[in-house]
Amino acid sequence: FLVFLLIYLLTLTGNLLILLLIFTDSHLHTPMYFFLGTLACLDMSYTSVTAPRMLYDFLRRRRAISIPACITQIYFFICFGVSETSVLAVMSYDRYIAICRPLHYMQIMSWKSCVQIVSGMLVFSVLYSLMHTLFLNKLTFCRSDTLQSLFCDLPQLLQISCSDTFINVLLIFLSGILFQLGIVVVTFFPYITIITTVLKIPSKTMRSKAFSTCSSHLTVVFIFYSTIFFNYFFLNTNNSTEDKVASVFYAILDPFLNPLIYSLRNQELKMALTRALQKL
Repeated sequence: FLVFLLIYLLTLTGNLLILLLIFTDSHLHTPMYFFLGTLACLDMSYTSVTAPRMLYDFLRRRRAISIPACITQIYFFICFGVSETSVLAVMSYDRYIAICRPLHYMQIMSWKSCVQIVSGMLVFSVLYSLMHTLFLNKLTFCRSDTLQSLFCDLPQLLQISCSDTFINVLLIFLSGILFQLGIVVVTFFPYITIITTVLKIPSKTMRSKAFSTCSSHLTVVFIFYSTIFFNYFFLNTNNSTEDKVASVFYAILDPFLNPLIYSLRNQELKMALTRALQKL
């Protein structure tokens, strides 16, 4: 309980600090940090879907949850998870425009465009999550098996249903292939051009600065996607230990690591933090 409480509080503190710096420091009022602030909001929401209930269950002897509450948790978990993958993809596109087409950057990534992109992603995430949960509500759960996870997750919940889950499983794989594959392409493909362009920059300082912002984003993307794919596509769900480790990592540790990665590898955030401390 104490370990997860500390991780949860540090996650909220780290992401709130990033948001505070972005709001108060005029040097950070750029599209890149607008998306980083959006990511920080999603990280707090993402981990708040599971962590408080998990902490509550650690203090109880009988750790039970009703089916409606479980499906509700899955709805918000998928919604914020899909939003996060979408923001990470947009951040790749933002870095591509900033490095490969710098003269057109503010024209393409205007504030109106940024708000429209984030709004569109949130609407899509709501509808995407609603699709899965509507089909979940049609299932009958007549078994009292223990979920092999520390929170309600879609694959584990389907295993304790006594209804035919073929449509649900088909939806997971089709949406995973169509949506996630598309998101992965949008996230990683721009880096081919980015790396080629950065290597042509004559100044070592500019190359280092460009790689610094990109490496932070790539690290976050790699950690997030590797744990997601491991849990949903490669994991043997009969192994409760592996289930719990994987689910805890992408639901609790990812949002905790994100602000650390960005704050440690981003010079502009470090400078903003220094300026904020000097004002105090």
